[in-house]
Amino acid sequence: MIIFGNTSYTLDQIKAGDKGPLPSEFEQGFQFCRQWLNGQDRFSLQTSGSTGEPKIIEVYRKQLLSSVNATRQFFRVGKDWKLLCCLDLDKIAGKMMLLRALEWEAHLLVQLPAANPLEKLTEVDFDFAAMVPLQVEACLNNSRTAEALNNVKHLIVGGASISLSLKEALSKLKGSVYQSYGMTETVSHIALANVKKAGALVYQTLPGVQLKIDDEQRLQVKAPMTGDLWLLTSDMVQMKSSNSFIWKGRADFVINSGGIKIHPEEITAKLSGLMQEFFPGKKYFFTGRPDQQLGQSLIAVVEGVDDKKVGKAFLNQAKAILPRYKNPKDIVFVTEIKITSSGKIDQLRTLATWKN
Repeated sequence: MIIFGNTSYTLDQIKAGDKGPLPSEFEQGFQFCRQWLNGQDRFSLQTSGSTGEPKIIEVYRKQLLSSVNATRQFFRVGKDWKLLCCLDLDKIAGKMMLLRALEWEAHLLVQLPAANPLEKLTEVDFDFAAMVPLQVEACLNNSRTAEALNNVKHLIVGGASISLSLKEALSKLKGSVYQSYGMTETVSHIALANVKKAGALVYQTLPGVQLKIDDEQRLQVKAPMTGDLWLLTSDMVQMKSSNSFIWKGRADFVINSGGIKIHPEEITAKLSGLMQEFFPGKKYFFTGRPDQQLGQSLIAVVEGVDDKKVGKAFLNQAKAILPRYKNPKDIVFVTEIKITSSGKIDQLRTLATWKN
């Protein structure tokens, strides 16, 4: 059974197109389920657009099914599991939650994406849920929903990397917690990292996934999810074994500062605690800015009102944490940091607004 908002549907009702009082905002999700149940073989998916212009790609039913089955095998899914979908149904993450429910013979509650997806629920007893980091943080910052999150048996967090402070908070939950690695082109995650393990997150591949890296340390993936074709990603990794890796950051965002390559994602991980101390609750990211001497210099982009005194104090304390050549050189304050519909920080749109 699938519940869209407050309306329940059997698979037979969905297959027949018996929508009843379906709210319009769930129309797309309902139709996607109906297409699947009626055997459609080819589907169009939209990429998130967090690192470039959004685009439409086409995938086949067998690719989607291979992802569903690999995740079921990884988590040893049983019949009648209770699932929560609180992600954008227009993107791959939301669609895959729908397909998991259909193929796993599970019960699924579908909600519209919200900052705190557990806030309006009176009962939380889910076996499996998927969220983005911003949603998880919002749940943990509310005492009632923090306890509700603690009752989720298996939680996967994706769409963006988690900070060290969030990793520590998630490691205290009762259920299993995994950071996912994947993209639209791999039809959701192809590797998962156990958040509760000490140290850096090490991603382990799902069954059937092959990995290799090119000369620039960019990850390449071949799996049933990719149509058994090698896919070159924009992600730079450190291979730990033939089926595991540590994610370092995106090649698109690498900053070349005086010949030193800096991964903003690594800086974010190391300074996350300091950022929360100086800019509590504010969204932020690190990026490069043209520099006449260095080529590029590392800067922090923070949402909020310009505060030079606080910014200077932050930069001084960051020097005690980072190597000298990886210190942020400046802080830029912006009125708003843009977020994609899938919950990722949209650096390109944010910077375009700032520069204009």
